[in-house]
Parts: sequence; C-alpha cells; structure tokens
Amino acid sequence: MSETVVRQQYDKMAHFYDQRWNTYITKTLTFLKTWAHISPQTTILDVACGTGEFEHLLLNDNPTQQIMGVDISENMLLVAKQKCRNYPNVSFSTASASALPFSSSSFDVVVSANSFHYFDDPDAALAEMKRVLKPDGKLVILDWCRDYILCKICDILLKVFDSGHKQCYSQTEFHQLLTSSNFEICGATKVRFGLIWGLMLATATPNI
Repeated sequence: MSETVVRQQYDKMAHFYDQRWNTYITKTLTFLKTWAHISPQTTILDVACGTGEFEHLLLNDNPTQQIMGVDISENMLLVAKQKCRNYPNVSFSTASASALPFSSSSFDVVVSANSFHYFDDPDAALAEMKRVLKPDGKLVILDWCRDYILCKICDILLKVFDSGHKQCYSQTEFHQLLTSSNFEICGATKVRFGLIWGLMLATATPNI
C-alpha cells in the first residue's frame, strides 16, 4: 500500500523535486559519493535513484561509469533519463527495491540514498540487493537516522500525516537489519546536515 502512495507522491513532485530539495540533495549525495570510494571500473546499481542526481555526480568524475538506476516513480525516471541522455552507459528502469529485475551477481556496487525509510519490506529489499551483488561487491546505504531528536520527531509526524512513510530506524536497528540479512558491516558513520537532517551511512559486504 505505501509503495503505491510513494509512487503517486513522487510522480506529482518530479518536475520540481530537484529545485525544492537542491541543497539537501547536493550535500547528502556528495557525502555519499565521497564515502563510497567508487572505482571507475565498477558497475553500479542505484536503488530508488529518483531524478538521477547521484548518477550525474558520478558522471562528472567518470563519464564512462556503468550505472543502472531503478525507481518506482516513472516521472522521476523521466527526469533522470533526460539528465543523463548523453550517456549510453547509464540506464534507468522502473522497479521496486523488493523485486529487482536483474540476474544474480550482476553489480559490483549497490547504493541507495534517502529512501530506506520508505521501503515496505526492508528485509526483502536487502535480500534483493544481496542477490544482485557480486560475491565481492559492496552495499552502501544512506538514510535518515532516528537517533537524532528532530528526525525522531519527523518520523512520528510522518507516520501520522504521510501514509507513504514507513519508518525511520536508529543506527542500531539499521545495523541489525543488515546483519540479519547476511551482510557484514565494514564501515559506518552518522552525520548531520543543518538543524533537522541527521543521517546514517553504512557500507556492507555480503557474507558468502
């Protein structure tokens, strides 16, 4: 149910999303890019890629980076496709995080930014991310962190007023989800952007 609501919400805001959230998007995705240390030779899957801004950041450094982005909002993907239209090495597809339309062991890196709190079934999403990762690949997830008091308040309010919002997690809860999905956490941090936004980031590798 919430996935349908999220799709409708983001379809409506796609044409102004980048402008409204420009500062937040730039700061968080630049931080993710720096943290992830993505090699130019790697193949990347961006889950819940939105308007393709992370792809745009990567391509500024490496125009030949092989990237696939998926999102449930077709209108957000239309923006992403237009943004990356000159890069044949970048593709986009409509897909849920819980049902990725790719063969097993297809990607060196799977990333997901600012979206985990929307996932209806985080265990299923993590299982799919693990499935499509190569055995020596890595998963990098950035999301809101309920350890910060204002994020906790936002989480409470969104559960009341936004039927698309699923749940914000504490860092401990998030790490438990990763380890229970058979990932090994190899790096983690928390960071604040401005007064409201407290985020957590983790890099994990699949346990074989």
